[in-house]
Amino acid sequence: MSHILHRSARSLPIEAVRAEGLYIYDKAGNRYMDACGGAAVSCLGHAHPRVVEAVRRQIGELDYVHTSVFTNGPAEALADTLIAGAPKGLTHVYYVSGGSEAIEAAIKMARQFFVETGEPGRHRIIARWQSYHGNTLGALSAGGNKLRRKIYEPLLVEMSHISPCYAYRGRRDDETEEAYGLRVADELEAEILRLGPGSVAAFVAEPVVGATLGSVPAVPGYFRRIREICDRYGVLLILDEVMCGMGRTGSLHACEQEGIAPDMLVVAKGLGGGFQPIGAILLSARIFEGFRDGSGSFMHGHTYMAHPVACAAALAVQQVIAGDDLIANVRAQGRILAEALEERLGNHAHVGDIRGRGLFQSIELVRERASKEPFAPALRLNQRIHAEAMARGLICYPMGGTIDGLNGDHVLLAPPFNIAAEDTRRIAELLGDAVDAAVGKLA
Repeated sequence: MSHILHRSARSLPIEAVRAEGLYIYDKAGNRYMDACGGAAVSCLGHAHPRVVEAVRRQIGELDYVHTSVFTNGPAEALADTLIAGAPKGLTHVYYVSGGSEAIEAAIKMARQFFVETGEPGRHRIIARWQSYHGNTLGALSAGGNKLRRKIYEPLLVEMSHISPCYAYRGRRDDETEEAYGLRVADELEAEILRLGPGSVAAFVAEPVVGATLGSVPAVPGYFRRIREICDRYGVLLILDEVMCGMGRTGSLHACEQEGIAPDMLVVAKGLGGGFQPIGAILLSARIFEGFRDGSGSFMHGHTYMAHPVACAAALAVQQVIAGDDLIANVRAQGRILAEALEERLGNHAHVGDIRGRGLFQSIELVRERASKEPFAPALRLNQRIHAEAMARGLICYPMGGTIDGLNGDHVLLAPPFNIAAEDTRRIAELLGDAVDAAVGKLA
């Protein structure tokens, strides 16, 4: 019996007792290859000695101070590091304890910014369907995961949603990728005009959509058009890189590959690598100056923001990534993973799409490739694949509702940045075996 309300109230999860490098060990002595880092969190694997030492040292020096009175060295040093590598125009950092908190704060930051700068009518937020931005009420309101939203609909804030940039299912046969991207990007302009330009505060989007769609990158030109539309109507662009950022897709920030910079950049998972809970918003000078020259402060805050130990852990993680040139390894191993998945599953009768960037790759399952017809949701194919993978010692990230919140299955992979090539190839083989076994049992 457990006194914890676990994710399932009907069954107990496996008890993990130790983790090191690529592997997690359970109480029964089984070993699992962590090919998804939990939820794309463990970017350095587990128990990295330099990060462990940084955490131990910081706890002994300064464990906690409240930000109403104090700042601290690790928080200042981490902010310096983040801004040194930030997209153009981002000059300040606001800390929180995770991705949902960060999105919640970014939405509130957008609203207060316009109040401070004389446009109090701007309060509307636009996001995309089939996105995921977190589980607090504001973040869930912005998110487009219909299954997660459904039970809480009466509590959610009214926000607008436009189509995702999901070329595998959204692009017409007579469209180029670029034409498709411009068509769905222009939905943002149409929605701004429908709501009234003077009422819209921000547009929120994931550069590479994570959990809900399965590592779907935008087509070329999509985000450049999005940036143009936001600039045209004075709308802030908030990019959610909680899952896809901090090196995961082969550049420090995923938006670098789109050739744009946002007004706010939200990061979390790969920021601290799971060693401590931490998230952050990187914000532009314009937003900072709006607060500084207005009321003087952002009317928001949390008990554990800028936590010294969390910041020390994140700083150590970022120093390892930079010092060991791990983003170059993400690019190299990402190519190997994509090739290995293509070799193992590219001709599979029930794998419709293999996609992603860097070490952020997914497969989408279909009943029939030509029509792209999904499996029935009641079959829970993604969970069956997960179970078969676990039986083979592989942890992957399964998800259903890929297409519309109900239909569709995908499996996501997000191994650590310091993975070796033989392990990368092994992940593809084990996942292929799990897919074969799960589909075979449905025949």
